[in-house]
Amino acid sequence: MPRRQMHMTGADGTALRAALRELRTELGVPAHFPAAVLAEAEHAAAHPRLPDLDSTDIPLFTIDPPSSVDLDQAMHLAKRSAGGYRVHYAIADVAAFVAPGGPIDAEAHRRVSTLYFPDERVPLHPPVLSQDAASLLPDRTRPALLWRFDLDPDGRVETADVRRALVRSRAKLDYDGVQKAIDTGTAEEPLALLADIGRLREALEQERGGISLNVPEQEVVDRDGSYSLAYRAPLPADGWNAQISLMTGMAAADLMLATGTGVLRTLPSAPDGAVGRLRRAAKALRIDWPHHVPYAELVRSLDPHRPAHAAFLQECTALLRGAGYTVFTGGETPDPAIHSAVAAPYAHCTAPLRRLADRYAGELCVAAVAGAEPPRWAVAALDALPREMAEGARLANTVERESVDLVEAAVLKDRVGETFEATVIDVHDHEPLVGTVHLEEPAVVGRIESATLALPLGDRIRVRLTEAAPGSAKILFAPV
Repeated sequence: MPRRQMHMTGADGTALRAALRELRTELGVPAHFPAAVLAEAEHAAAHPRLPDLDSTDIPLFTIDPPSSVDLDQAMHLAKRSAGGYRVHYAIADVAAFVAPGGPIDAEAHRRVSTLYFPDERVPLHPPVLSQDAASLLPDRTRPALLWRFDLDPDGRVETADVRRALVRSRAKLDYDGVQKAIDTGTAEEPLALLADIGRLREALEQERGGISLNVPEQEVVDRDGSYSLAYRAPLPADGWNAQISLMTGMAAADLMLATGTGVLRTLPSAPDGAVGRLRRAAKALRIDWPHHVPYAELVRSLDPHRPAHAAFLQECTALLRGAGYTVFTGGETPDPAIHSAVAAPYAHCTAPLRRLADRYAGELCVAAVAGAEPPRWAVAALDALPREMAEGARLANTVERESVDLVEAAVLKDRVGETFEATVIDVHDHEPLVGTVHLEEPAVVGRIESATLALPLGDRIRVRLTEAAPGSAKILFAPV
């Protein structure tokens, strides 16, 4: 599901980087891996537990941002002679390198997930594993959990299978290059089919009532030595790639539900008032939302390249709050079992290099397909997973929120006293003098406080920046 990530491109950012280092210290984010963890990782990288099945003949490829080296997934897409499609989807086999109860395992349970700061990432596993030995880098033979899906001509899953195998990616692709190759008709069939299968899966998502948010990312850009913020709107290829991952997560959930042991990613329906708040934001941003139009239909109609739509999509992420993990054992029926945004049972299983729970889901799925009892170490860890992942999510959300504040303050620190065109996108129910404004340039969403007059929800107004100091204050606006 989407996160509000930011990327720093070329900026010097001395003061900002110092503030981000201070933030990591304040939050207790580990700066280094313990020596015992690094030693075990070096040994594991040289001596992984390798599977017997050799599937290195499948010409897999990865799709990731250009700078990424922690590559969790690789795929190959083909047409079936009888009609429909075959999808091979390889997931990095982290368990081939991590001994249950060992130093790496213990550290992973302490970290829970990779943390993303604008200037660097703090990995879940030591880089010798996450960026090298366990990563599905091109032209390297790697152990993986290899999923195989047979789809009918409409993109529905007919059969799903997963087992351990040796794999070898042939190419590391990026989203811009993939989109260009598909748009110009120069993509070879395995890549060109990503658009065909992705669109079919998007249609099935709409049919079952699911929704994917194409949330723009905030990007920090260096312009002549000063900071600027911009939105990077996702490409269609981002969504098609995500549909392959969603399909795998749904299949993993079905496998675990069938065996009665597993861990699901769940999300309850939106709480009362949440959609109403979004309707207020839509009105404020001049987005036409007739009452007879469902939320999911509106979201699909938005263009993330348009600033007002981009701001609204950011507001839509509020409906994803409340997501968690539900574990079940002994054949019990989990409650809840549905992820409301996916509109189906769903499991996190495609990013084990960056997220702890995925390793356990993968193990349980492999055992389910093999008709074997799930590993005791995996079952024993399930009860603690929801709490651990919740704590990790709280830290990740704090990192995201505080990083946004720091970057926005850094971008605007030399512009205190200046005025900007803004739209009032929210006003507090019980504090009409306090609300939120959206600036189109730079791409900032910030707090506004009025001294005397109630804020005009939905109006474009001029605002003055009153506070912006990285590391000491969040940005604050006041109406002119």
